[in-house]
Amino acid sequence: MEFIWNTAYYNWIIDLVIVLIVYGLMLFSLIKTSRRVVPFIVFSISFFLAILSFIFNLQYSFILIIAMTVVLLVLIGYANIGDFSSFLSNPFKKIKTRNVKFGVEKIFDSQSFYKQVESSILDLSKTRTGAIITFEKNQSLRNFIKNGIEVNAPFTPELISTIFYEGTRLHDGAVIVHGNQIVAAAVFFNLTTQPFAVKYGSRHRAAIGISEVSDAITVVVSEETGRISFAVNGQLEPVDSESFLKVFENYMSESFTPEHDE
Repeated sequence: MEFIWNTAYYNWIIDLVIVLIVYGLMLFSLIKTSRRVVPFIVFSISFFLAILSFIFNLQYSFILIIAMTVVLLVLIGYANIGDFSSFLSNPFKKIKTRNVKFGVEKIFDSQSFYKQVESSILDLSKTRTGAIITFEKNQSLRNFIKNGIEVNAPFTPELISTIFYEGTRLHDGAVIVHGNQIVAAAVFFNLTTQPFAVKYGSRHRAAIGISEVSDAITVVVSEETGRISFAVNGQLEPVDSESFLKVFENYMSESFTPEHDE
């Protein structure tokens, strides 16, 4: 196979410019549709390998690298469908970051907050209102929050009941709580792929799914039975109404480490 410097000089320059333009467009779309670090690392490696294969005229390698990069962009677009749709409608629209405060925490009465959570969950259980509420701990859930609907309101039983009322547009999805604030509703998590002997619905599988990728504590209320469960570290733990507050306090404690069944 001939090296690229054996071809016409101007053809080499034109090809290189085309490669740079194509990668520039892909990088632009990547910036607009994803804020995660891993895709940028993979994209950078792909760009480096593409340039090498281009310099040495490794045509098949170059085509394979470009194809894999395009597949990566398609997957990113699918995972961030909301941002990708906005990007297609207006590629040059400035990205607006959500005004969610994750810095200095507001001081609040944790015991009063836990009581409000207990009241909310027990009310949902009594009325058999299906719900999934995720309480953020140490690991940020920003990437999930941006795919939901911003709320930014204090946690109250009344608001929780309103959100999960079947007639509202927010009821189908999860609520994310940061501190004592409801930051987002109608958030959809990736479902767990674990095979379970018991058939769980989408809410329970979503709760297990988020617990597999974060240290968040998720409470699920079954629509069929009103049963309350905790999803922690990829495990689902049913709990009765009398024990809910104590178990919730333990899970939310910074020093508490959930145990796995062997």
